[in-house]
Amino acid sequence: MEFHYGCSICNKTFDIVPELTLCPDCSKNQQPDQPLSGVLEVKLSGSTHEDFTIADLLPVEPEYFPPSPVGNTPLWKPANLRQQTGFKNLFIKDDGLNPTSSFKDRASFLVSAFAKKFNINDITLASTGNAGSSMAGIGAAAGQAITLFLPKTAPVAKLVQALQYGATVFRVDGNYDMAYDLSLAYSQKKGGMNRNTAYNPMTIEGKKTVSLELFKQLDQVPDMLFVSVGDGCILAGVYKGFRDLKQLGLIRDIPKIVAVQAQTSDALFRAYTTGKFENIPTATVADSICVDVPRNGIHALAQIKQYNGEVMTVSDDEIIQAQASLSRTTGLFTEPAGAASFAGFLKAAPGLDPDALIVVLTTGNGLKDSVSASLGIRVPDTLIHSVDDIL
Repeated sequence: MEFHYGCSICNKTFDIVPELTLCPDCSKNQQPDQPLSGVLEVKLSGSTHEDFTIADLLPVEPEYFPPSPVGNTPLWKPANLRQQTGFKNLFIKDDGLNPTSSFKDRASFLVSAFAKKFNINDITLASTGNAGSSMAGIGAAAGQAITLFLPKTAPVAKLVQALQYGATVFRVDGNYDMAYDLSLAYSQKKGGMNRNTAYNPMTIEGKKTVSLELFKQLDQVPDMLFVSVGDGCILAGVYKGFRDLKQLGLIRDIPKIVAVQAQTSDALFRAYTTGKFENIPTATVADSICVDVPRNGIHALAQIKQYNGEVMTVSDDEIIQAQASLSRTTGLFTEPAGAASFAGFLKAAPGLDPDALIVVLTTGNGLKDSVSASLGIRVPDTLIHSVDDIL
């Protein structure tokens, strides 16, 4: 298999080298307060067979992979949910069971391997929390130095996790978008590799592995896949995996993908309906998908339109209710961003075919943001001294 970069806008091709992150031509057209222009994708050429390994379809050789068991996450068959909803072919892809309890390990894994291949030991990024703690954990396994820029609203659990892994953490007096810009400025001055979502092509490429796994686990592709969306990088990675499978002749059709956003952080949804990206301050209980300007918005939106996908929104209340419902019916405790995809499924369910093969992607463990999770439960406020107090 051979690999090269291709621009998602002008389709020009380039060699895969660490100093190239965006298309040199299209990035010149970058406008303020807009998604990244000239996002690069890894293009593959060659052929494979049905018993391929996922490593076969990645642009970095396994010898550079960090010693961390990323991927191969379980595909749940939620019996209670199937019975309650009437969807007998409903599955949940639980990426909260990656090493740092986050889907973001898929991107961090490949970024780490890519850096090692080119003898780069310093990796910088901005994150709402999961990408940062993920890169810190994978970097710790690989012996790499990680510098992280976190917005002031990042959940404490994710901050503590990144510090436990030994990352250098700068807390930004602002939102994720500000942290993103500061991390880029830091990288430009200090050097090393920047892992920022969509800016580093390996982030999308690493995230495509979830689609490859689904194909192997199901022995087919789903009819529909619900994905929570912030920056649009996971969404693009999901599409990329299925596109690679189609290009290689292993599948005929790209599944219908439903991108789910929070109503109060819905930049991609607004662009989907109006055709314009606007920098409007946002906030949501689902911190992992809270962005004002989705950095991979242009690229993600183009794929949604090309492959007949959809974008929908759910309220914070629907997210919290879905989180609690998923926990109580399946035993799977996901964070609010992961629950957003399930909330989207519940909202769309009345109009869906109950025989369809549907996958809901959950992206992080619920313990990463226990404060938000507490909104959907009632913590006992009375202390007891004996069983006589309750019987």
